[in-house]
Amino acid sequence: MNKIVQLLLLLIVCVLTTAYIHNKESNFTIPRNWSKPQYNFSKNPLTPQKIEIGRVLFYDPILSRNNTISCAGCHSQYNAFAHVDHALSHGIDDRIGTRNAPALMNLAWGKEFMWDGAINHLDMQALAPMNHPDEMGETIHNVVKKLQNSKIYPQLFLKAFGDSIITGERTLKSISQFMLTLISADSKYDSVVNKLAKFTEQESKGYTLFRENCASCHKEPVFTDFQFENNGLSVDTTLNDYGRMKVTKNPNDSLKFKVPTLRNVEFSYPYMHDGRFKKLSDVFKHYTTGIQNSKTLSKHLQKPIVLSSNDKVDLTAFLLTLTDRKFLFNPQHSYPKHIFFPKATD
Repeated sequence: MNKIVQLLLLLIVCVLTTAYIHNKESNFTIPRNWSKPQYNFSKNPLTPQKIEIGRVLFYDPILSRNNTISCAGCHSQYNAFAHVDHALSHGIDDRIGTRNAPALMNLAWGKEFMWDGAINHLDMQALAPMNHPDEMGETIHNVVKKLQNSKIYPQLFLKAFGDSIITGERTLKSISQFMLTLISADSKYDSVVNKLAKFTEQESKGYTLFRENCASCHKEPVFTDFQFENNGLSVDTTLNDYGRMKVTKNPNDSLKFKVPTLRNVEFSYPYMHDGRFKKLSDVFKHYTTGIQNSKTLSKHLQKPIVLSSNDKVDLTAFLLTLTDRKFLFNPQHSYPKHIFFPKATD
């Protein structure tokens, strides 16, 4: 009887820890208790070969005009695919952008991308930095030419598509395929939700504070509502960035920026659209004493947020439970050395 009980318990644990597999071959999973992704996979079915192309492209500076800047140059895996070295993104010819490079994860659940939502489909997202003169400064037409003339890409496309024809659409959709696999859902928080672990007393207090003060915008389980909010930041007079209004031309969208996910927030600093805050303590200070009132200020911030010193420590403890080290160090997301330097990996 004891053996039967043990087997049943083991089965229960396996069920709890196993996410619903959306595409077993490509290792794309929908985590337990998560909603259906927004991305339409029927128009870009995932395959390991296309994901591999996307991964190689993500790390290849060939996407930039002078072959010096890659996607990974601003989106480092070990920093939750964000950029910790600079508050603002750096591009070709040492040019400085106007916004912080956002963390990349769980993109299949988003509808709009970039801090201002200027891109409304993931397959088009890579075009924004590619075409931006201060980032990659390149065109998809030129990128395709360079890929066609390279030693590695015709073979990769042949394996993925059955022929070596390289097009802009195939290139962009392959990048999307890789980004779709960037799923972070294996933190301590997730283990607690799946009843495989327990919060410490401090983490539990922090979770309560989070639900009381933060969860209206940073909704579980992705820890964002994918909306645009004015969170009371003052305008940087050098950048004069008014966020979503730049896209919609609607004054009601002034100073609104996309709500970022808090998953892996321990590693995705600096914070905010312009990277003005280097530490979580700076963020707490803003929300408790630094909010600038305006006509478009988020309704969730109309009442003051009050946090004691102990509250901030507890809240930090909870936020650290959102760190997913398997995601940060997943070899399937890392630099494809075996492609760029095959002899070194033999």
